[in-house]
Amino acid sequence: MRKVIMGNHALSYGAMLGRAQVIAAYPITPQTQVVELLSEMCADGTLAAKFIKVESEHSAMAACIGASVAGARTFTATSAQGLALMHEMLHWASGGRHPVVLGNINRAMAPGWSIWSDQNDSLSERDTGWMQFYCSSNQEVLDTTIQAFKIAEALYIPAMVVLDAFSLSHTYEVVDVPDLDKVDAFLPPFKPYARIDHRTPRAFNGLTGPENYMELRYKLQKDMERVPEMVEATGREYEKLFGRYLGAVDAYRCEDAETILVTSGTAGYTAHVAVDEMRKDGTKVGNFRIRMFRPFPFDIVRRVLLPAKKVAVVDRNISYGHHGMFAQEVKSALYGIPGAPAVFGFIAGLGGRDITPASFREVVETAAAHDRPAEEILWIGVKR
Repeated sequence: MRKVIMGNHALSYGAMLGRAQVIAAYPITPQTQVVELLSEMCADGTLAAKFIKVESEHSAMAACIGASVAGARTFTATSAQGLALMHEMLHWASGGRHPVVLGNINRAMAPGWSIWSDQNDSLSERDTGWMQFYCSSNQEVLDTTIQAFKIAEALYIPAMVVLDAFSLSHTYEVVDVPDLDKVDAFLPPFKPYARIDHRTPRAFNGLTGPENYMELRYKLQKDMERVPEMVEATGREYEKLFGRYLGAVDAYRCEDAETILVTSGTAGYTAHVAVDEMRKDGTKVGNFRIRMFRPFPFDIVRRVLLPAKKVAVVDRNISYGHHGMFAQEVKSALYGIPGAPAVFGFIAGLGGRDITPASFREVVETAAAHDRPAEEILWIGVKR
């Protein structure tokens, strides 16, 4: 079935097709429509799930964790300050190995008070032990949500599906909505190895002394290292059933590129347009769109970027006092490798400001004019 739906509703359909059993959520712009539609689906019987109305985002994640401990497939959604309020519980979800799936609509953090998009909300949670997937189309949102349930439940690691506010969340696109029976064949019911059950009593999330705590974190990290292989295998299985493949990255015209743009989210699709335009002018440029930010796809990044002469990372975020966060990660992946290309870190599009094809042309021209970055951070579109 093909439907014209907004990105928020693509997330809703992904949760419905994934047969989420418990949905706990608190409304916040620009996420609200995700859970509004899911509440309607629960009310009219389209989705056989328990919808829990809570008093805050902190409570929403707490409810999802509790439901996951009881053996239910769980889902929630939020944005910006709502995700920040969840911060404590994000650690409980990952440390407790609860495969919750969370949809986060990227919204700039206040103040100044904003409802428009950048990535600081989700990327501020990069060290909480959650997988993070950044989407560039409504189709990707739906497909990624379904696959996120499967990967999360296989490895007992929670997953965050991330999409840009308004440029994706409220934008309508044609989306192929898979048949439920086919999704059922791809995604079997969640059957955890341990759950709350009076017939087999267990303790969860108890006090952990120094003699055991480090091993718990070691196991989480080792399972995180299994994610790239799982993403590839899950993507190929999904492709066989539905004809669409989603991997950890999308490398576009990078094979012979002298300069490679590194992008994410909807800016990644804009970069495709810019690459095609610059190729017509004879500029050998490619676009490397990172879909999976956590765990970071080190091997693929090195394989694709090392042959280039220059790498220009365009971040829609900033770690204040450091760099853009994707630039940090790319630099760490290439550090110490002989002959590695120079990495230029650009900041653009904060607070929902447009990143246009002209922005990417400016990025490429700036990188071409210098052997090394003239500054640690290169700003695009700032009114000085």
